[in-house]
Amino acid sequence: MRPRVQRLLHDTLLASAEVNPEATVAVTDGTSHSYGELLTASLRLAAALQERGVRRGDRVAIYMENSWPAAVGIYATLLAGGTVTVVNPQTKTDKLAYILADSEAYALVADAHLANQFLPALEGAPSVRVVLCPEPVAAAAQVVSLGDAMASAPPQPRAPGVIPIDLAAIIYTSGSTGSPKGVMMTHQSMVFAAGSIAEYLGLEPADRILNVLPLAFDYGLYQLLMAVSMGAALVLERSFAFPVSVLRRAVDERVTVFPLVPTIAAAVLSLKRRTDWVLPSVTRVTNTAAALPADFIPRLKDVFPRARIFAMYGLTECKRVSYLEPDRLADKPTSVGKAIPGTEVFLLTPDGRPVPPGEPGILHVRGPHVMLGYWKQPELSAHMLKPGRLPGERVLCTHDFFTRDADGDLYFVGRTDDIIKTRGEKVSPIEVENVLHRVPGVREAAVVGVPDEMLGEAIRAFVVLDEDARLTEQEIRKVCLRDLESYMVPRDVVFLDELPKTTTAKIQTKGLRELPVP
Repeated sequence: MRPRVQRLLHDTLLASAEVNPEATVAVTDGTSHSYGELLTASLRLAAALQERGVRRGDRVAIYMENSWPAAVGIYATLLAGGTVTVVNPQTKTDKLAYILADSEAYALVADAHLANQFLPALEGAPSVRVVLCPEPVAAAAQVVSLGDAMASAPPQPRAPGVIPIDLAAIIYTSGSTGSPKGVMMTHQSMVFAAGSIAEYLGLEPADRILNVLPLAFDYGLYQLLMAVSMGAALVLERSFAFPVSVLRRAVDERVTVFPLVPTIAAAVLSLKRRTDWVLPSVTRVTNTAAALPADFIPRLKDVFPRARIFAMYGLTECKRVSYLEPDRLADKPTSVGKAIPGTEVFLLTPDGRPVPPGEPGILHVRGPHVMLGYWKQPELSAHMLKPGRLPGERVLCTHDFFTRDADGDLYFVGRTDDIIKTRGEKVSPIEVENVLHRVPGVREAAVVGVPDEMLGEAIRAFVVLDEDARLTEQEIRKVCLRDLESYMVPRDVVFLDELPKTTTAKIQTKGLRELPVP
């Protein structure tokens, strides 16, 4: 059963289950599951999907909470030869209908408690022929019990004939038009990305990886893929909505790897101010989605005293771009380091010329991890995938501005459409946000540009304070005047109880721009 060469994404499950079938692969809702269990259940569900018509390349949507059935559904789809499309369980009917119709999904595996969303969505998705749920759904004849389907299926699926250049997943991400776009990732690109990331993180079979991020978010999905590739264990939580419960689980399960994003880091640090949480078992903390404010880093060390902190940068279109070696974090707290192993990055001006160290340029990425393109969107694909240096090569143009220092380490400046042009100057929001995060009592901060007749754009800061903090707009602007050039000081400071966020915990700057301000 064990493949000699792991070419396909699910080959890692076959290998890890053969090496140590009794080892824990996942802890979900406090219950431990073994590699043998995952393989047996996935093979059985894969056969059930094939019996219901799923063939190589067919899209199977997984619309579930972070759970054991979701993990089984992902690997079953791959073993059946299908293409996985994981949909965030917070997705509402209209958007779900769009994803199902756009991907031309053949099958849907969903949680029964989401039926009020997915049943009406099916009306706009005629391609869906199969709907499976772990629990019964009242008055829904088209929904088949997941357990019944698996019980009546053969123990193993037929070999679907998948090869490494076939699609493994379509990962939907936010689109500038408001409709999500499907990032096409092949087996070989995802196998490569998971291996490269596991290499620089130094993952081992003994690791226990926490995941509180949705499996629909590539950062969350890859925690599962990397755990399985290493024969490690995944502690899979449904969300970070109840931080105390999650941290208690992390302590009890002796978690060694803690992936987070800045909003989760802010919540952990806010909790630390009121309690005395320490997670000594954690040896690696990873961060992506947005840069950690420099002030967070020493404070996170108080929570994770033994951890090496990895600052990283990535985007769904290639999964991961760069990482900074933890030993250099103290000297370069705002850097995201160099290209991940086996890849290359370079900076170009908007008209395609190389830029010298210290000057901003648009980041381009070369490597086996670059997406195949956007599903059914050739024009948008061409906007992101540009001709490379070699004949026939395509490289990923991120449309994000970076600088590079003399050592070759990268520094995020801003996205092309995020740079604020005020008083004839260009301002990176992240530079202002870093100063705001240094203000004692500020829990979260986001900066946007808003139209202004005199300035072109005015800088507006949105701030969330710690529960016991008392700060005024004047006090915050005073700190900014001390630490920033005058043209970078926010004209407005707006206090909010919470910043609007996406389902993947990223701050929605577009939503802030549109927010009415008193």
